[in-house]
Amino acid sequence: MSKNRFDWPALMRAGLHGLGLAPDAFWRLTPVELMVMLGGGGQGAGPLNRARLDELARAYPDTPRTGPKPGPVTGPKTGATGE
Repeated sequence: MSKNRFDWPALMRAGLHGLGLAPDAFWRLTPVELMVMLGGGGQGAGPLNRARLDELARAYPDTPRTGPKPGPVTGPKTGATGE
């Protein structure tokens, strides 16, 4: 197989069986997204493990918001009268 071609049968097995993706979800992925989900992609740091999650939680702790709570998000009014 050429260096620039994908091994589609192997990628489909990995995505559909290994990752449990539905066919439509598999085909919506870009090759980069699929490689990241499979733990590849070369330059990345690899999958997040518990030790790294704990390290990030210490570095960026959840803190309560101060000030008023944000209100509900509303869009433009689309009633027949323009209200």
